[in-house]
Amino acid sequence: MKVTRQNRGQYRQGATMLEFAVVAPLLFLCFFAAFEFCRVAMIKHTAENAVYEGCRKAIIPGGTSHEATNETRRIMNTLGVTDFKISVSPHFIQPTTRQVTVRIEVPLNKNSFVPNQFVTGNEIVRELTLYREGGQ
Repeated sequence: MKVTRQNRGQYRQGATMLEFAVVAPLLFLCFFAAFEFCRVAMIKHTAENAVYEGCRKAIIPGGTSHEATNETRRIMNTLGVTDFKISVSPHFIQPTTRQVTVRIEVPLNKNSFVPNQFVTGNEIVRELTLYREGGQ
């Protein structure tokens, strides 16, 4: 009786390619999701810093809402965020104004690097109110 030995590799010729075809899309999905969630965290922290710095510009003696808006916009632009809404209250800051509020709204679906799969419809809203310096 003749025993034939077959090479085990002959049966698994397409196994590596099939495994790659199954695993690669999942790996890329995880990579891009992690990348996008890191971007969201960066936008969140930059928005917090932007409202603080904008509010600081407005509360110093002689500060205006226009300066606060410009400073907030400048900080958001450093991250490449292009679509956001800034509001400063009160719009006209008088010497008797006691406090100033700066608010920013950033829609995530318009400031995303990856197509809108992970953050569709969400937005980051940050608001800060500070008392004016040198006020009555």
